[in-house]
Amino acid sequence: MSTQVIIAICFIAFLLLFAVVGIYSATKKQNNTTDYLLAGRNVNPWLTGLSAFATSHSGGMFISTIGFTYQAGISSVWLLLGWFLGDYLAWFIVHKPLREVSEENQSETIGSFLNNNCKQNRSIAIISALITILFLGAYAAAQLIAGGKALYAVFGWDYSFGIIVGAIIVILYCFSGGIRASIWTDAVQAVVMMFSMLMLLVVSIAACGGMGELWRQLEQTDPALINPVPPNLQFGFGLFLLSWLCAGFGVVGQPHIMVRAMVLDSSKNMALARNIYAVLYIIFSAAAIGIALAARVLIPDLITNGDPELALPQMAMQLLPAVWVGVILAGVFSAVVSTADSQILSCSAALSQDIFPETAHSYKLAKLATLTVTVIVLTIALASDKNMFALGVFAWSALASALGPLLVLRAWKCPVSPAVGVTMMLGGITVAAVWNAVLGLSNSIYEVLPGMAAGLLIYLCCLLLKPKKKSLL
Repeated sequence: MSTQVIIAICFIAFLLLFAVVGIYSATKKQNNTTDYLLAGRNVNPWLTGLSAFATSHSGGMFISTIGFTYQAGISSVWLLLGWFLGDYLAWFIVHKPLREVSEENQSETIGSFLNNNCKQNRSIAIISALITILFLGAYAAAQLIAGGKALYAVFGWDYSFGIIVGAIIVILYCFSGGIRASIWTDAVQAVVMMFSMLMLLVVSIAACGGMGELWRQLEQTDPALINPVPPNLQFGFGLFLLSWLCAGFGVVGQPHIMVRAMVLDSSKNMALARNIYAVLYIIFSAAAIGIALAARVLIPDLITNGDPELALPQMAMQLLPAVWVGVILAGVFSAVVSTADSQILSCSAALSQDIFPETAHSYKLAKLATLTVTVIVLTIALASDKNMFALGVFAWSALASALGPLLVLRAWKCPVSPAVGVTMMLGGITVAAVWNAVLGLSNSIYEVLPGMAAGLLIYLCCLLLKPKKKSLL
């Protein structure tokens, strides 16, 4: 039996496992939109933590983060460290009130939560839904591209095949079980992701001769690879790190992740879910950095004659037996699918609940929206230029800048009028886009910092300019 056949059999076995788990979860469903979108707000903290980890650590960690670290070296650790600290901070100060307030005002989507479930003026819900569909849809497309790249690296298949396979897997169980299917499969996928990443880390470090030898060879290849401070920072290291901390805090603008806080069975269990998530995050991110650095030593020609984003699958092919390559490939697809399914469900919720509220309680139309969004995302992925890192990173910053500040204010029960809310969203996303595309300053300060700051500044200015009520005395 050929190597590729063995890899394919192992890979397909895992895909079938994910599909079976997702479809089986449908046996626990109730045929209503609350169950389809929020799993009845009854998910235990272990499943919540595992699902949040799998959803946050997308195919980008296997593909684009490793590709970036392959080129930049050890200095990429600050991106992941800042990201983790900001993300962890959000768990402390936003997730719990989001869970409590969303239940109080009976919000089933992030858009309805941002709109404070107001029926009279739905401008915030509609604008936030359009932003979600546009940018989260692009982000989901980036995940499918990551899957396509993995299959290309292992089998030499066209990217389009992997993209289509990922979309089919997502629709199989999301269409049948909604967010419960997403969460259940996330938990299984989280285990596969962690195992595959740690296995390749151990093998690749050993192939380099240990950590000491790896470090020596990196220095010999390029001293910049072991320089902890990124070069050419226009505004200094402090603001650079702060901007990536804000990037991590930008999780508050990611509907597909924040909805995990809304499905938890009780806000009292938020600490346990948070700690499960944090431990997995730290281990997984450290492993990704180690693998990327080992890849730079073991397959150095990707820097000039290849695609650094293919470092992980290519190294797996060189170092591992066929069966374990199949496991690695399954790990990459686990990351892809666990994020893409959540993003597609969030987009479909925005479409069926926020843009067309007259369909809000139709279970069948909610499922039809999921199918529609999947087709849109698939089209974007097939038509893109396959630059996953750029596509995913800006989608994250756009969502963080547009939705993040408003979600924090809503979670803290701060009053926000529809006009101010819409201005905050549009102002934040405009500043982020200008910072990135016009000023070109994102390499020194990631655009989430100025983008989210703009949204908060708009809110503060509106507060100061708001006419004060005259005293009756």
